Amino acid sequence: MKKLSLHAMLHNPWIRWGVGLSLVAVAVFFYPKWWPALNGWIDGTVAARKESMSEAGEGDAHSDEEHDHAHEEDGHDHAGHDESSSLELTPQSLKNLGLTTEYLRPIELSNFYRTVNVPAIVVAKPGRTDIKVSSPMIGIVQHVHAVSGEAVVPGDMLFEVRLTYEDLVDTQTQLLKNLADVAVEEREITRLEEVTRSGAVASKVLLERQYALQKLQSSIAAQRAALKLHGLSDKQIDTIVREQRLLRDLTIVAPEIDNHSHDENNLRLSDRRFRPASFQPQNQLPAVHGPVPLILEHLSASKGQGVQAGEMLCTLSDYSSLYIEGKAFEQDAPAIAEVAAKGWPIEAIIPGVSGQETLVDLKLAFVANAVDAQSRTLSFFVNLPNRILRDETTDKGQRFVTWKYRVGQRLEVRVPVEAWEKQIVLPVDAAVKDGADWFVFQQNGDHFDRVAVHVKYRDQKYVVIESDGAIFPGDVVALRSAHQMQMAIKNKSGAGADPHAGHNH
Repeated sequence: MKKLSLHAMLHNPWIRWGVGLSLVAVAVFFYPKWWPALNGWIDGTVAARKESMSEAGEGDAHSDEEHDHAHEEDGHDHAGHDESSSLELTPQSLKNLGLTTEYLRPIELSNFYRTVNVPAIVVAKPGRTDIKVSSPMIGIVQHVHAVSGEAVVPGDMLFEVRLTYEDLVDTQTQLLKNLADVAVEEREITRLEEVTRSGAVASKVLLERQYALQKLQSSIAAQRAALKLHGLSDKQIDTIVREQRLLRDLTIVAPEIDNHSHDENNLRLSDRRFRPASFQPQNQLPAVHGPVPLILEHLSASKGQGVQAGEMLCTLSDYSSLYIEGKAFEQDAPAIAEVAAKGWPIEAIIPGVSGQETLVDLKLAFVANAVDAQSRTLSFFVNLPNRILRDETTDKGQRFVTWKYRVGQRLEVRVPVEAWEKQIVLPVDAAVKDGADWFVFQQNGDHFDRVAVHVKYRDQKYVVIESDGAIFPGDVVALRSAHQMQMAIKNKSGAGADPHAGHNH
């Protein structure tokens, strides 16, 4: 009988069925020994799988929450906070940090000008600030109605001068004599006209009288012109003619600064500066022309003093508008010229006891055409509108005014050299530096979230924040006290706060 090989036996179906039935019989016979161990292994595997699936589900849910929170932050829905970078401030804390409504405002895009600081000084406007008041004629000061430092307005009485000028007196006297002679000649001519028509008097006599009247009228016209050259106005001369008396006194009043009217002979009307006291009722005060107060300074006249024609009596100062004179270096001349050409606004920084005061939107008036030979600086002038700090009137009726900006006051001028349009510009105290990062604090309900930003430019007053999506126009950020808020976050996290963080020395 031929023996079968192992390969043939494994491929024989009857043999495979026999082996399978034998294995099943063995498994059934030994069931009590192997089944408990197999059942325990299966239960453990199933429990481990369930636990793994549960942990995976919780992780997915947490990821979904983080995704939703990130989405809410991108859409500015601040329902949640990262407590490690967020501060909850009480109303008292806000007051302590100075975060009033003025310093909690929505961000707005604005134009920013990169500037250079230039030393400057407040100066008077030549030909405008100082006004010299002088006597138009020779005389003696009878009364001084204003005191040094007093504020007056155009039309207020300053001095009364008794005229002693001999030529003026002689001219007025001759004028009055000629006026009387004219009246006589006119009556005589009227009489001669009647008798000449009757033939009782020759017409030659009438002609001689008419010629004499014309000479008197010519002399009167010359004398009126002479009085105008002495400083009298047409109104004053008409008063002399009408009232038939000499002008003895002059009342000198504060002049009108912006009034430059002239008479028909191109001579200045002196009644705006000088008024005859003899023709003015004692209870009538001079009219006030204009509200701008003028400060009486350098009072050089006193009662009883004799004055000559043209001698200065006092100086009046109009401080309502001044100049800021900046001293730029020679290499800054192109930047100054560009400011003048483009009309960029200029800022001025004035130091004070309670901090710096910043004047904005100042306009450049003009630039000097020469560089100072000694200091090698270029002067430029900026208009400075002034305002009154104190305006009081004493019991004696004397008015004293104190102006805010004074001639000789030193300050700094910020001259723009480059313009950036539509930028996020914040005060320098709104951003704080920590290592390589810059932060601002965005208001989120009663919390302030620390937001990392990119600072494009920073100077002593402003920081320019890049608009890269960290903050947006309309967001409310703290415009001050960022350094204190950064220290509070570090203290809350347990890290030692650097007292100099965010400050450059």
